[in-house]
Amino acid sequence: MNSTPPPRLWWTALGLGFLGWGIAAARHGLLQSNAYDLGLFDQWAWLIGNGHAPISSMEGVHVLADHGAWVFYLSGLLYWLNPSIQWLLASQALALSLTAIPIWMLAAQAGLSRKLCWLSCLLWWLQPLVFNVNLFDFHPEVWVMPGLALAIWSQRQQRIGLWLFCLTLMLGCRDGLVLITLGLSLSLLMQRRWSWAIAGTALSGTWMLLLSQSLYPFLRNGEGPKAASQMFSHLGTNLSEILVTLVSRPWLALTHIDWGGGAFYLLVLILPTLPFWRKRSLIILSAAVPLLLVNLNAEASSYRTLIHHYSLPFAVLSVTAAIDGLATKQTRAFPWKGFAWAVACWIALAKPWFFTGPYFNKVGLINSVNQAILKLTPQDRILTTSYLVPHISHRKHIAFAKPSLSKQAFEDGWTVLLLNPSQPGWGSKGSTQRRLLNQAQDRNWTCQNWNSGLELCRKPDAAPQLHRRNTPARNGPPQ
Repeated sequence: MNSTPPPRLWWTALGLGFLGWGIAAARHGLLQSNAYDLGLFDQWAWLIGNGHAPISSMEGVHVLADHGAWVFYLSGLLYWLNPSIQWLLASQALALSLTAIPIWMLAAQAGLSRKLCWLSCLLWWLQPLVFNVNLFDFHPEVWVMPGLALAIWSQRQQRIGLWLFCLTLMLGCRDGLVLITLGLSLSLLMQRRWSWAIAGTALSGTWMLLLSQSLYPFLRNGEGPKAASQMFSHLGTNLSEILVTLVSRPWLALTHIDWGGGAFYLLVLILPTLPFWRKRSLIILSAAVPLLLVNLNAEASSYRTLIHHYSLPFAVLSVTAAIDGLATKQTRAFPWKGFAWAVACWIALAKPWFFTGPYFNKVGLINSVNQAILKLTPQDRILTTSYLVPHISHRKHIAFAKPSLSKQAFEDGWTVLLLNPSQPGWGSKGSTQRRLLNQAQDRNWTCQNWNSGLELCRKPDAAPQLHRRNTPARNGPPQ
């Protein structure tokens, strides 16, 4: 069968990509996006696009010191043309949808019929993880999911140059994708493709050594990878200690796992494609072993959900495993039962139903937020709530009112507080925000508030001036 994806597939993928963008943009417009990670990357992209040093005011971290994602510098060109957060939302949605193109190529390469090639693409689009990740803010490794599928295709097509290029792009989107590049090398080792396995391992190891021994210490004042303390504090405090522990005492990684929660995580992860797997599928699934071990050992529960991006590469591997299983069966009939199962899993585990209620809990804030934003200037140094950060992050100085940051808020040079104690958002507390607003009043900041609970306070010497907080504006809309 011709492995060239048909035009209808391209149009379908583009249509679904624009639909995914629209859904993500709607979530953002409903004030459901957050500082982490949409606001964080939006500020970095804006800083790059405007020629500023890409150092986050929320974390004090250079963009390359976050995950070594040098590919993210491409966003600076887009923001130079037109600074808009929609670039991130649109590119993420389109990258996820267009991953179906190399998946079709993989299915055709495996000798599947045209119907089964379409089924393979549907299995990708119906992954609950794919839908949920599209909605959950933004992270740059999503951009390279088509590259992961293409890497698998190229290694099966014996095109080592293209394979190494795809692996390089993957490593340039996030340091954590080294778990997948090493995993792919592991699967090649099982196939006794020694030169390929050595090349992949050497590329992965060289990049990690460069990051951990040079780039991270240089940009993080001598510290190592950011994720080390997050995920593996029980194994070591830096990458070298962790690797030594894993080699010398690997049982520590297994004994630390919460097998109850871990088993549930693995179950919901594999359910959509499990009916299609066969013994032949185990080879490509072996590439997921490093990623899954890390996610199971991570101290943060976000590594074991169908919402965050940490498990997304497994979705590509699981669909590829389904393709290998379908190729084993040697059937051209469309497996309606398996397709129905995938649809049922999507209905049960994807989150479109959030638009029936949970995503509308801030609708009453939208009008007052829009009015408050009009009162801000690009020079303002703003301390706000997490869900407002992505709406005003095109500036050098912005952060959200987490308790640790709020203790020194008035000594850190913030000139504007835009807070809502009644809906403090992720990572903050109503009591923290109320204390900040009271302290601003005590310092004679000019303040204005809305019936929605939103309050904006400005330092006296920071123009433009606002009505004082003790005016009648408290019970009515801003003038």
